[in-house]
Amino acid sequence: MSMATGSKFMPPQATEIAKSVDSLYEFLLIVSFISCVLVIGGLIYFAIVHRRKHEGEKTPYIAHNTTLEFLWSFIPFVIFMVVFVWGWVVYHQLRHMPENGLEIGVQGQKWDWTFIYKSGRKTAGEIYVPVNQDVKLLMTSADVIHSFYIPAFRTKQDVVPGRYSALWFNANREGTFQVFCTEYCGDKHSAMAAKIHVVSREKYEDWVQTDAYKGLSSVEIGAKVYGQRCIACHSLTPTPEGANPIAPSYYGLFGKQEKLDDGSTVLVDENYVRESILNPNAKIVAGYKKGIMPTFAGQLSEEEVMGLIDYLKTVK
Repeated sequence: MSMATGSKFMPPQATEIAKSVDSLYEFLLIVSFISCVLVIGGLIYFAIVHRRKHEGEKTPYIAHNTTLEFLWSFIPFVIFMVVFVWGWVVYHQLRHMPENGLEIGVQGQKWDWTFIYKSGRKTAGEIYVPVNQDVKLLMTSADVIHSFYIPAFRTKQDVVPGRYSALWFNANREGTFQVFCTEYCGDKHSAMAAKIHVVSREKYEDWVQTDAYKGLSSVEIGAKVYGQRCIACHSLTPTPEGANPIAPSYYGLFGKQEKLDDGSTVLVDENYVRESILNPNAKIVAGYKKGIMPTFAGQLSEEEVMGLIDYLKTVK
């Protein structure tokens, strides 16, 4: 996580809008604290000072004060209007999309994020953007409602199947910032995370032109794909007895005879693994639910599929 500056009680501030959001939050906190002290403090004060001193004492007659009555209604109204206008200005900044920004497609699905650049390059679980650059994310979902939240940027947007939603940001400092899904989307909702790498313009241009898997062996490519796509559901260790995992473990899986939900068996070989990646509902392992794993057809290249198969062979 970047060591960007910010409040001790808030995530790092990595955009100018983050500073505006924090300022509004701090104002609300201070006003709420003062109001609490005045109301609760006044209540305690009057309860003590004007308590009945002895049996039979009558409550004194207290005349109303028009000025005070006006002030304790007018002052909260003024504060409310200040907060409303201030909040509207910040919201307008968040929702006003810049023109000619760097546009990146985002697809959410249980339980990972895919990022699609205009050049055709795709990444999973991480995104690279240049510092001090307007960036627009055009987002959709392949299954259920997700929500794309970047705490350091103070921005969040729901990602809905069947339509596009968008958010934008301009990161003013380099670093790596965490992305979370903040709309409950199933058993592995908490594992649906990604990272935004904010780098210099030169590093970004180098990254865009560089092959993501340059210099990596097929197994290393598979290990990288596993860390980006599969780790949320498939473990690399034996499944403990009595456990109820959401998906089969990769441990010792390749070459194994798996029992399917229709009572038949299948050998876990290259063709079965490939089919499970591209058409996961074709064969369901006994004890697991249909429809949990999304299809990766069109999302993984042949190089990535082969790499994942080769990596699977090493998990023993």
